[in-house]
Amino acid sequence: MSPSSRDRLRVTVTRRLPEAVETRMKELFDVSLNETDQKMTRDELATAMRVSDVLVPTVTDQIDANMLAQAGERLKLISNYGAGVDHIDVLSARQRGVLVSNTPGVVTEDTADMTLALILAVTRRIPEGLAEMQAGRWGGWAPTSHLGGRVGGRRLGILGMGRIGQAVARRANVFGMQVHYHNRKRLRPEVEEDLQATYWESLDQMLARMDIISVNAPHTPATFHLLNARRLKLLKPSAVVINTSRGEVIDENALTRMLRADEIAGAGLDVFEHGHEINPRLRELTNVVLLPHMGSATVEGRAEMGEKVIINIKTFADGHRPPDLVVPGML
Repeated sequence: MSPSSRDRLRVTVTRRLPEAVETRMKELFDVSLNETDQKMTRDELATAMRVSDVLVPTVTDQIDANMLAQAGERLKLISNYGAGVDHIDVLSARQRGVLVSNTPGVVTEDTADMTLALILAVTRRIPEGLAEMQAGRWGGWAPTSHLGGRVGGRRLGILGMGRIGQAVARRANVFGMQVHYHNRKRLRPEVEEDLQATYWESLDQMLARMDIISVNAPHTPATFHLLNARRLKLLKPSAVVINTSRGEVIDENALTRMLRADEIAGAGLDVFEHGHEINPRLRELTNVVLLPHMGSATVEGRAEMGEKVIINIKTFADGHRPPDLVVPGML
């Protein structure tokens, strides 16, 4: 049962959020903000859960079964600031009577934009040109310098055809790419037709025939290292791998080895298997574009995420089910 709507909920926010979001939260709830914006330690998170009705974490906060066991009886809602909830043990939370909500949908267009940006950056060698200009090394135009590849006509294999995967497909169509996909469930025929997308039941067969692979699948036990060493070896040497979803979906060490050996042409990565701890050998490569998990980093998107968090908390405070409730069966 939720706390009485007549009482102000005690809400702890683990990272700094947009100013307008924090201001609105202060108006509605008894809020504890993280003024330093430093990632909370496990002890700090455990303390926050013991003294709060609602915790507002982000992807940087690992909330596992052991952490939840220390939460006590007060915590009733984890209102995640973000769509992915692989950092939260949702099943353990529900077993302890703690609801979990997220912010789906708001990052779709921004992440799809970044996916296309990475495709272009890798295939057209944009970072190499940028580095040359910034270093003052450019000696002028030449017919054979900075040769990348044309994206039009290339086969794009989308791994995970949810909201973001479909948004990537729509953009790829505009660029003249051939859209293919593998998904846990096949899309309805009318959706496939609208997206001009070809379904592959076999992931292995799709991987072997694509020019570009875009990872848009969430991290779950079923998708951990879905692109393992064996599957990565199925890719053509000219293929490019793009990941704006979750780093754990790809065996990063295997990918690094193959990139270093020129067994894969390039990669564009916005997420990494071990968070911000990136393989140093990966950073050394010129055929790789690395970004600091900024796929959803737009002013508009982050504000909308905050609005969803507030709606989820306010709905819960009013005694109703949060609209973006996450249940174990969804994962």
